[in-house]
Order: sequence, then structure tokens, then C-alpha cells
Amino acid sequence: MDAFRYQDNELYCEDVPLRELGEEFGTPLYVYSRNQILQNFRMVAAPLAELDHCVCYALKANANQALLKMLAQEGSGADVVSGGELHLALKAGFAPSKISFAGVGKRDDEIEFALSSGVFSINVESSQELQVVSRIAYRLGTTARVTIRINPDIDAQSHPYITTGLKQNKFGIPADEAIPMFKYAATLPSISVIGVHTHIGSQITKVEPFVEAATALVGLTKSLREAGFPVNHIDLGGGFGVQYVNAIMREGLPHEAETTAVPALNVFIERVLPVLKESGCSVWLEPGRSIVASAGALVTKVLYTKGNGAKKFVIVDAGMNDLLRPSLYNAYHQIVPVSVQTYEHERVDVVGPICETGDFLARDRLLTVSKRDDLLAVLTAGAYGFALSSNYNARLRPAEILVNGEKVRIIRDRETLDDLEN
Repeated sequence: MDAFRYQDNELYCEDVPLRELGEEFGTPLYVYSRNQILQNFRMVAAPLAELDHCVCYALKANANQALLKMLAQEGSGADVVSGGELHLALKAGFAPSKISFAGVGKRDDEIEFALSSGVFSINVESSQELQVVSRIAYRLGTTARVTIRINPDIDAQSHPYITTGLKQNKFGIPADEAIPMFKYAATLPSISVIGVHTHIGSQITKVEPFVEAATALVGLTKSLREAGFPVNHIDLGGGFGVQYVNAIMREGLPHEAETTAVPALNVFIERVLPVLKESGCSVWLEPGRSIVASAGALVTKVLYTKGNGAKKFVIVDAGMNDLLRPSLYNAYHQIVPVSVQTYEHERVDVVGPICETGDFLARDRLLTVSKRDDLLAVLTAGAYGFALSSNYNARLRPAEILVNGEKVRIIRDRETLDDLEN
């Protein structure tokens, strides 16, 4: 299913024209497809059916309660990286036995919250953290199930800001320190090390890094078993890439010339499956972006167009406070007209209302010519969109809409001026 598609000259989300949503609910506006989210989740889960497995949705990508409840009802687990995310996961109905708690900098109160809630595992990233988890678990009179996060020094071939599995990254421990770490854990009270975990990065668009990571983890589990440690759990993390460039192809829209298609989500899973099977372990995955990114778009209105002789600007009402990714690390999002009224193109910067030169959604981009009051859709914006939004410049955060066929409901109200006081 392609949730966002053109019907004649109108861009739809499922069976609803985005133009109607923008006119009714105002802009900026996040719009999500319910059925695309469920399809994406099932593409990950289905190939794993023959394994003891759990697909844990990574809340960091998008933690709207309506989306979380939907995924929990679908049978998803949850990957959380803070006490706040754990709270949201529990509130949404995720079973504690399907929640893993990750993150390189967990506070003591967050660890206590996780243990008291009965989460399946805490992913530990250092010997000092292992000590802290042991101490808190002992005080609570419980045993902490932990996995050790391994940094396999594998190049995810992604943006440096979202690559997490190299030696210079802050995450995990080197693979050659795993056996000493397991030995140390065996000396601590109230600790049960059940397995190994890794997460090599985000927006990884090639299968090979995942195969390499899976191979490394499976090899490590064999070494650990030979050393006397009964490892029975592998968490491969997430990071499966999505198609940002040329997400929609249509006559009359400008296209980026040289684009490599990102493998379908099920292809990533099917390629690592034979490797993971060798381990005989339960297998957990933590997809986030790949579940929700393609299911979301940010609808924004053109406020003004202007040129300065050297450059033309399209000024819209969505800014870096609404969608930070382009400003944060020059991330690409395809921007298309909600209603196609011309096949003429122009090279422009699409910029927002924030008082920063770094406030842009696209730079030097060939786009369909637009004019004041036109609506544009910023595609593949379901992940790390609203989740990274802010009230910078005292701007109001946008509403969020969920579409299910012809049905539409508000899943987060647009903020009001009174909300800024809280």
C-alpha cells in the first residue's frame, strides 16, 4: 500500500484529500495513515513467525498515544529509552514483558521505574551501569534481566549523527570485552544476563551491515556459550532505512536523477533471518522509523514567495520547530504540491518562519512552482517529526491527524496560546 498517492491532481492520504484536511484543520498539520503503519509493522513481523521473536516498536520515532495503542493492540513490543517513554508505553497498553529499556544514560530513578514495572530487559552499556542496576535491583528485592549492548564496530553507512555502532560512538562495549563483562556480571547480586544487544545506526539503506551485525552477534553467542554463559536472547536493534528521495513518482513532478531504491522492509528481515536462526536464541528487533516514516506527511501552507536576485525562497508556515531533521543534519524530505496546478518547475529554498538562517525544509531544490496560499506536503515525515518538535520562537506545535480509509480523527490537538504558559 502507498498511503500517499495522487488521484488525478490531488494528493490523498488513503481515501482522504490532503487539501480538505489542510483546509479543515489548518496548517502546519501532521497526517498519518493507520493502514500504512500496520502494513509496515506486519512486513517486519511476518518473516519472523517461525522464530521465538518480538518486534519492539521504538517510541523515539513517534510516541503519539493513538499510534502506540494501535501498535500495542497489534501485538507489538516497545523499545524505550527514557522513563518518559516507559510511562507512555505502559499507558498505551504494551505488556511489560514485551518492553526493553535501552539508552546510554539511564538515571537511577529510571532504572528503578523499569525494574518496578517488570520490563523484560534492561540493555546495559557499561560495567558501571551494571553495578548501578545490580544495586537498585538488590534494594528492590528483585532480579534484573539484562542484555549487554555490544558495539561491533560496523559501519552502518548512514549519516554520522545516527551511526551508533562504530568504536568512536558512545554506545555499548567493544565485542572483545563481552566475555569479561559477562564474568563480572556473574559476581554481582540480583543480575541475570540473558543475552546480547546491538544497534548499529539509523536510516541504513543497505542490507549488508545488518547481515554483518547479525553474524557478529551469533558468533559472539557461540563464544559466550563455550565460556559457560547460557545466552538465549539476541536483540539486533533497528535502523532499517526508508525511501526519502523520490518517495512519490508522478508525471509533472521533478525527480532526483540518481536515486538508489531502498530495499523493501521485509527484504531486510529475510536476509538476516538465516543468520539469526543459527543462534537458537529468541530474537528481538527494534524498528521505529521504518514503521511510521512512510505513513506520515507534514502539510504546510505557502505564506510568501520572494527572490533576491541570487536565490528564490518559498516561505511556508512550517519551520524547524515542526520538522527539525533538515536543519539538524541536512536530511532530505521530498516536498510536493497537495494540488498539482502546473508542471512548471523552479529551483528554490523552502524556508520556515523561525528567526534562524538554519530554518529550512529544503535548499536549492527543484520544485513545482508554487504561489501564496498553496499547500505543500513534506513526505516521509511520520518519524522524528513531531517527536523532535518544539515551541522555539513561542510557536505552537501542530495538530496530528490519523486517517483510516475515509475516516479521520484528531489524535493531538493543535496547541493554543494558553498552552505556552504551562
